[in-house]
Order: sequence, then C-alpha cells, then structure tokens
Amino acid sequence: MGSKEAELIQFLKKVGGMASYSELNKAGFNKAHIKISLTNKNIKRIDRGLYCLSIGMSFSNPDFVAISIKIPKGIVCLLSALAFHEATNEIPGYVAVAIPRCTYESRVKYPPIRFYRFAPEAWGVGIEKHEVKGHEIKIYSLAKTVADCFKFRNKIGINVAREALKIAVSEKNVEPKDIMKYAKICRVGKIIKPILETIL
Repeated sequence: MGSKEAELIQFLKKVGGMASYSELNKAGFNKAHIKISLTNKNIKRIDRGLYCLSIGMSFSNPDFVAISIKIPKGIVCLLSALAFHEATNEIPGYVAVAIPRCTYESRVKYPPIRFYRFAPEAWGVGIEKHEVKGHEIKIYSLAKTVADCFKFRNKIGINVAREALKIAVSEKNVEPKDIMKYAKICRVGKIIKPILETIL
C-alpha cells in the first residue's frame, strides 16, 4: 500500500469510515488516489460521490450519516426518528427523510430512502442536530416526531402514532405541552388532545 493510499484510509477512519468526494478532495486526495484504493478494494463507492471503508466503519448510524452527506436539506423523520429516539418497536426498512414541498428529490442509491414532503412551517421546526465523527445529522425531536406521525398516520399507521405518543409521555418524559405545540403546527391538535388526555 502506497503512502497516499494509507493516508486516505487513515482519513476515512478518522471521520468514521465514510466521506463524500468533496470531503476527500478537500483533504488532499484526487480521483487517482481514490481509484487506486477502489482497485485495491480498501474502499468502496456506495453511491455517486460517496465512499466508505470496505471494513471498519465506526458509525452507530451510518445510514443517517449518508443522508447528511447526500441530502443537506433532508431531516430524519417519522419511523426513522422514532427508532433513533427508541420510541417504537417498528424496524424501518428505509430511512424516512423530510424535505420541503416543491423540493427536488435527490437520486440516492444508498441508503434506501422514502421522502416525505412537509409544509415549510412544519419542516423547519423541532430539529435536533447531532454530531457524529464530524458529520452533522439533522433529526426531529421526539415531540415533533410524534406530531408528524399523527399527521402522516395514513402512511405509517395510527397504532404506531398512538404507541409513540404513549412512550414519549410515559417513558421518555416528553412534556405534553411540547407535543401539543407541534401538533398545532401540524394541524393535528384535535386528534392528539383526546388521546393524550387518556394517557395523563
């Protein structure tokens, strides 16, 4: 292994095992360096302009990191956000990503994605930012996610939304007033309020 290839591998290890072409380029690696590592199977291309180590990724949520790189405006939402907050027993087979209405859907091969279009007033609130190996992951808070689940109850199931509400209040100590704040923004306050009253 050449010195430049070793440096590239070391750089990827430093950032958790995944990086975009622009990140690699800024770090001093050109297409030739990347091609050598691909040929030697030390790294692999998982999507256009997105590379990772063949072995040794250290992310707890590599799919979310990939989303943060490929879809800068995307926010992890609904079932994926519930799973992140440990507020569901459902195991999503894709990453649910919120994008603003009238926004172009990026073509992404990895990871599997399902896009949900949010109204501007609902898309831009309740966002948490988590730092993972230098990558910023945007994900909705649990209170916002519960409101979103009721908004999209016909797509994800009303029982999933009800269970998430119960877990959020009873186990995760989410304040009912915070849930209702987002419920009003998502226009589902009248649906959530009576269910919330039976829990309290």
